[in-house]
Amino acid sequence: MNDEPWLIAGLGNPGPQYAANRHNVGFMVADLLAERIGGSFKAHKSRASVLEGRLGAPGTDAPRVVLAKPQTFMNLSGGPVTALSAFYRVPPERLVVVHDELDIDYGVLRLKRGGGDNGHNGLKSVTGSLGKDYYRVRFGVGRPPGRMDVAAFVLKDFSTAERKELDYFVDRAADAVEALITQGLERAQGAYNG
Repeated sequence: MNDEPWLIAGLGNPGPQYAANRHNVGFMVADLLAERIGGSFKAHKSRASVLEGRLGAPGTDAPRVVLAKPQTFMNLSGGPVTALSAFYRVPPERLVVVHDELDIDYGVLRLKRGGGDNGHNGLKSVTGSLGKDYYRVRFGVGRPPGRMDVAAFVLKDFSTAERKELDYFVDRAADAVEALITQGLERAQGAYNG
């Protein structure tokens, strides 16, 4: 059994007022993965909520994972993610960051390794600390309507229509994270890239 852990960081903003925001979809996916592992997040000295466990079907060679939700604001996510990478000795090639993505239609997923931050302050912070050679599970939230400010859009809750499908899309994103760490990027992309 390979016991080198994966670090899966769901990005979001801490606090109940942000919980249902589009920007917090990374937290939503991390929460669902925690349910699948069967544990609950605990505070960690890295300024993140953390859960350690194994992700995958019981009785299989399920990989060891550290789930993390940075408890800083989004634009400071790099600090906790870097501290956790150092604490658990996780290299960038075993880091998966789950985040919202404006340039992808709502609910569509794209998995990739490396690349730019596309104006996403959470990614900018992580990349500034660790370089860009880590995996991303990009969860499409679509573009703001009309001339709405991007920051205002991502800090709004999902619409009533979007919420009808949100659980399904979050579940699919959690499946994509599992596929990425158990089957590799290419197979996960083939199955989940929209």
